[in-house]
Amino acid sequence: MTRTGSSVWLALALLTAAGGLWYFTINDSNGEAPPAYSTVKVMRGELVATVSATGTLSPLITVLVGSQVSGTIQSLSADFNQPVRTGEVIAQIEPSLFKAKVAEARANLKSAEAARDKAEVEVSEARRNLKRIASLESRKLVSDSDVDAVRSTVAADEAEYRLKLAAVDQAQAALDHERFNLDNTTIRAPIDGVVISRNVDVGQTVAASLQAPTLFTIAQDLTRMQIETSVDESFIGTVKEGDPVTFSVFAYPERTFHGMLAQVRLEPVVEAGVVKYNCIVHVDNADLALKPGMTATVNIEVERLSDVLKVPNAALRFVPALPEAALERARAQLQPGEAILWTPGAHGLEARRVRTGLVGENATQVEGKGVSDGLVVAIPQRKGDATRRRRGLSLF
Repeated sequence: MTRTGSSVWLALALLTAAGGLWYFTINDSNGEAPPAYSTVKVMRGELVATVSATGTLSPLITVLVGSQVSGTIQSLSADFNQPVRTGEVIAQIEPSLFKAKVAEARANLKSAEAARDKAEVEVSEARRNLKRIASLESRKLVSDSDVDAVRSTVAADEAEYRLKLAAVDQAQAALDHERFNLDNTTIRAPIDGVVISRNVDVGQTVAASLQAPTLFTIAQDLTRMQIETSVDESFIGTVKEGDPVTFSVFAYPERTFHGMLAQVRLEPVVEAGVVKYNCIVHVDNADLALKPGMTATVNIEVERLSDVLKVPNAALRFVPALPEAALERARAQLQPGEAILWTPGAHGLEARRVRTGLVGENATQVEGKGVSDGLVVAIPQRKGDATRRRRGLSLF
């Protein structure tokens, strides 16, 4: 045999060997493909049902401190994160204009009081004249028309005096108003707390003509926080005040925080056609780790059972690769509240009817004939399971 012929036969032999090795590495020894599912066991333990939602952290009591008068910020005595006490001065609006208005109102009051005193003197004089005329009338020394004229003068002076009295009250009210505005140029903390927001700087002009501008935001107590979250109407019937709550925030992904559902508000909130209800969760924040505005992923515990049989939810969703007729026969026997578990048997997967109970986030309570702790059931094949790996033969 020539050298060329030997090379050809050698190449064919190598290709045949590689093909055989590839075939036997992707098949079992009996020629069957590995099953297209994974297995888990039915376990006995605790099962918790929760309702999930997201919300935002905020202090229990937050006060927006504004200004009732317009003017220029003269000074600021509080800044971000600063503790303040009730009545403490935290800002001052330039008061010169308001002082001038107080002085003007005080002068108007003095003028009104002088006019009142003058009217009082005129009333006294008119009454004395009426007394003298009345004495002359009794002796028939004056006419009736003169008496009537004096009486009219007394009535007019008395009316003028009452008018001046009202003017004094009006001037006093105006003075009180200007004093009130002057007092409001000094901004004081309404509560004990911490400044979490400052919205003005020195020299900035604030206008309170339409609504009070917000100068500061003060949180009363950051050691106690709340989460305002929304629960879908489909689940609102399962939650109730007093339910325990666990939640996490992005700032501490490895930490689980705890709280309590304090209130389920009755007002519906419609978002994109979905009805939701606000739920308020009270949270202990003694270490001040939680900050206002953080986004919380909330789990409200609605029910907890101990010592029950449970399987992963994936086992109840698993549908094996069987003929459709076989699947329909298995489903046709189901009653309300039942589901199918598929268990490996001598002749492949076998359907097992079970009654389902409490549904948790990852597992569901099951019970039924032949269902026990340790029963092996099928679930969809998981990536990374121990299956035969396909290996090829590299000739180079």
